[in-house]
Amino acid sequence: MNVEAEAVAEAYRRYTAAAEAAGVSVRTAEPRDLAGIIGLFERTWGLGRSPDRSMLLALDYAGNTVLLATERGKPVGATLGFIGWNNGLHLHSHMAAVVPWHRGGGVGFALKLFQRALCLEHGIDEMRWTFDPLIRRNAHFNLVKLGAEVTAFLPDFYGRLDDVVSGNDRSDRFEVRWRLDSERVLRALSGGPPPVWTAESGWPLDVDFEQFRAEDPAAAARRREESRVVFAAALKHSLRPEVTAANDYVFTPDPVDAARGA
Repeated sequence: MNVEAEAVAEAYRRYTAAAEAAGVSVRTAEPRDLAGIIGLFERTWGLGRSPDRSMLLALDYAGNTVLLATERGKPVGATLGFIGWNNGLHLHSHMAAVVPWHRGGGVGFALKLFQRALCLEHGIDEMRWTFDPLIRRNAHFNLVKLGAEVTAFLPDFYGRLDDVVSGNDRSDRFEVRWRLDSERVLRALSGGPPPVWTAESGWPLDVDFEQFRAEDPAAAARRREESRVVFAAALKHSLRPEVTAANDYVFTPDPVDAARGA
């Protein structure tokens, strides 16, 4: 077995272990699945917030990753990704939804690992996506558990969303890239502790921002404004956000593949 084939086989083994741990199975969608996927997306973001059936069908038919996670045949998670080529060929992973009673149970991890295996099988070695930098669990999942790395800060990237998740909050995003067979990613997927990064500055992720936003929108808006200044300044000075063992941000000049132990 050549090196590329072994990497693909190993990627599917990692997916299988994650799916078994979460109690789900992930597969590429079929036309009969699309109503259920739309339902999952709308449960998460609100009615009308999913691509319509014809768009999902076209993306799926063209070979993009429209994926469904099931538990005993019932839809419990879905994700949508499509090919991009700005600054190199990659899969942009745009949407991912998990039913509330399975969130934090590994379904999202299994979906991501299945996407990773499909990409490597088709010769694509990088995925990218965006996430709200103030959502602590997403920062930990993306940067620590998956080993993705922040490449840009995108203030108000989508404009005002007015969806179930964001309400009227600003849609600030970090863009990340996931170099699928890099040492950084393989180290993260092995489950070890995050590296200890050289810290030039930091930002505490010490609140549940979603709950904070719901309970005190004005205070949450102020925190958003403060974070925008900090994040923009850090990236301007080539300092990359990483997440510590305490789930706070540090801004570091260290190489992305630094591996100093915790």
